Amino acid sequence: MEQNKHKRPVPWNNTVVVCITALLCCFLWGSAFPCIKIGYQIFGIAGDQPAAQIIFAGLRFTLAGILAVLIGSVIYRRLLLPKKESLRPILHLSLLQTTLQYLFFYIGLGQTTGVKSSIIEALSVFVAIFVACLVFRQETLQRNNIVGSVLGFAGVVVLELWGSNESSANVGGWLGIGELCILLSTVAYAFSSVYLRKYSEKELPFVLSGYQFMVGGVTLVLLGMVMTLAVPQSTGMALADMSAQQRFLETMHMMSDGLGSRWGSGMVWYLALVSAVAYSLWGVLLKYNPVSRVAVYGFMTPVFGVVLSAVLLQEADTIDPGMTVLSLALVSVGTLLAQKKSRDR
Repeated sequence: MEQNKHKRPVPWNNTVVVCITALLCCFLWGSAFPCIKIGYQIFGIAGDQPAAQIIFAGLRFTLAGILAVLIGSVIYRRLLLPKKESLRPILHLSLLQTTLQYLFFYIGLGQTTGVKSSIIEALSVFVAIFVACLVFRQETLQRNNIVGSVLGFAGVVVLELWGSNESSANVGGWLGIGELCILLSTVAYAFSSVYLRKYSEKELPFVLSGYQFMVGGVTLVLLGMVMTLAVPQSTGMALADMSAQQRFLETMHMMSDGLGSRWGSGMVWYLALVSAVAYSLWGVLLKYNPVSRVAVYGFMTPVFGVVLSAVLLQEADTIDPGMTVLSLALVSVGTLLAQKKSRDR
């Protein structure tokens, strides 16, 4: 009796619970796009300061890990500590989910708009399908998966070729460095989502998310510090002309000033809460439901991201409204279609 209670503390497979929880996660993730860019402004982090961007990310996820463990400990009424056999999965997830994904994501977001990032990041749903089907052989690739993925990629192409009213650093004619980094972050996320489903069968999602965030967050902070010492940066602060020691001290001073401000510390706390709550709850949904039943709601993340970015960042004038709506529609329909078979089953 106690064992069943432990396995299902709340009805996580109830349709209403799944819908409300998944939409909450999508809203939180969508809000992260504009909030990260606002955080850059508060901290004075320029788009060409990757070291500071990575340190900013590391602070967020270290705090997110602590919050996830505390929230999970309150829910389960005991201090959540990882099992010995869970240490390797935690390290594995921290490399994919936090270190690699957000290394690319934070650098990419500093080089492109929140609206573009929101829609490109939606490709993670399609990448995850191909990873699960072709790499891990967990599912069979169906026609609707292929058609849905083609529609999703078409949505991103529409956005890139016709949806922007501003120019950016180009690679291959139209794909900028920022967009390329966001794409790479979706690949890291796709692999991490497959492993999260696998590891959640033997460990609580709050334990996996909390400790992998802490490990990944500390890794990002240390990586950012090393980059500050080793990589010259061209910014308005003239860090490129400073010695390695001066760059390090100047960057640490900038981060300290940001954390010391009410808005700066508030933004870091909010972003940490976004990760702690959304990723942990998403992991709980995956633990008690088929992946496709949960993933179908993922199309709402770019919807929230686009709307919030347009409003909070005032990016409406940088995009073509018609092409952006078309792009968003293609991505959303593609996501729904790609998940249709498993959802109907």
